[in-house]
Amino acid sequence: MSVCGICGQVLPSEAAARRHVNRAHPDRQPRCPLCSAAASGYEELRQHVEAAHPEPQPLPRARSPELECPFCGEVAGRQLEAHVRARHERLLGADTENVEQLYECPICGLTCTDIRILEEHVDLHLEEHSFPEGGSSGDLELAQQLQSEEDKQQRLEEEKREKEEFKKLQRQYGLDSSGGYKKQFLNNMEREVNRGRMQPFEYHKRKADMMECLAFGIDDGKTKTSGITEALCKYYQNENKDVRRVWLSAGVDHFHSSLGDKGWGCGYRNFQMLLSSLLQNSLYNDCLRDIALIPSIPKIQSMIEDAWKEGFDPHGASHFNNRLCGSKAWIGACEIYSLLTSLRIKCQIIDFHKPTGPTGTHPRLFEWILRYYSTDNEGAAKVVCTSRPPVYLQHQGHSRTVVGIEEKKNKALCLLLFDPGCPSQEMQKLLKLSSDGTSLKLLRKFMGSLKEKQYQIVTVDGVLTLEEKTARCLASRVLTSEKIP
Repeated sequence: MSVCGICGQVLPSEAAARRHVNRAHPDRQPRCPLCSAAASGYEELRQHVEAAHPEPQPLPRARSPELECPFCGEVAGRQLEAHVRARHERLLGADTENVEQLYECPICGLTCTDIRILEEHVDLHLEEHSFPEGGSSGDLELAQQLQSEEDKQQRLEEEKREKEEFKKLQRQYGLDSSGGYKKQFLNNMEREVNRGRMQPFEYHKRKADMMECLAFGIDDGKTKTSGITEALCKYYQNENKDVRRVWLSAGVDHFHSSLGDKGWGCGYRNFQMLLSSLLQNSLYNDCLRDIALIPSIPKIQSMIEDAWKEGFDPHGASHFNNRLCGSKAWIGACEIYSLLTSLRIKCQIIDFHKPTGPTGTHPRLFEWILRYYSTDNEGAAKVVCTSRPPVYLQHQGHSRTVVGIEEKKNKALCLLLFDPGCPSQEMQKLLKLSSDGTSLKLLRKFMGSLKEKQYQIVTVDGVLTLEEKTARCLASRVLTSEKIP
């Protein structure tokens, strides 16, 4: 008689038991934990172990030395098999009706009561072995790698944003490679032709005129309005409403931006306005003997580059990479100072670096300009047409030209400004001022209208000797404007 080691069925012989196991339990045959050989029951498995594995063998792929005996709980480590055979051999041959059938994991020694559970358990071991040993260390390395990649991606994105912002600023201030006055002029005229606002013959005529003016380095005069300061002088002589006194610059021509410099040419246009006044003053004849006509914007750019080559304002020059020609670069007070000084014209920069009045106003700016015009021009006259050149006025993003100042009967001050952004059609209205002075709103700026955080002015006051010019060139290498506290 024999008993099935899996289901306990009584069979007539050992051979019948083996046939029964093969037919009834093909997937639940006990297997040797050392070589995985199949057996029909635990008795046959015991006999196999004694015959095939007489010497104690270390458990295959054992991972932990702290393995415990499934029968007595004693820690046996890698000698678990020898321990079981020596201490619990009788259990291997015990009657399966009285002893619970156990299945031992060949990797970690864990015992299971069901062969399917054991197989799933072993599969988990196999999956673990597909990863590097030391799982927690591997997880840490993976987490560090992911964090490193995320940090790198953030840095790349930040660098990309910085480059885009830098390129945006370059475009905004004309420091990119998009071309200068000539290219913008031609592009804008082509756009006007495509929109039907300009005839082709006019395009070609204006192009030819522009090329001729650029060749000679002179402004074409198409944006100039002359005679405004003279018209203002006549108007104020008859004005009897609210103006107590008014001081005006020497004659100044107004220049506004054209198709070639719209959006960036205000600094150059204000220099043209200032120069138009100096050319009418015999005091500056020697300084300006090489300048008979108002230069074009590309010519002014070339003149500023020449000033840099002489050594004026190297720090400012480096900001533009020592190059203005062919660009749409904005210029400011420092470039105007360098250019005038290189021509031996005595000038200075005054910096009103913070508001000095309520609600962000600059009363000291107004007071300074009043002193500029009124000093040496005191008297009882209501209208004072001075010999003073106009004043270059700069703030962030724009510049204008001060051509005079009003003092109202209530003591309030009002600047008179030429703005390069105002077209000739509007400025020409000032040549025929009506009695109510409506058109003066184009010029008048009261204290509440100038509320930028900072203003700079450039004023002209005489001629420099060659020695004085050299000294100022050296000083400009650490150029600092005079600040009004």
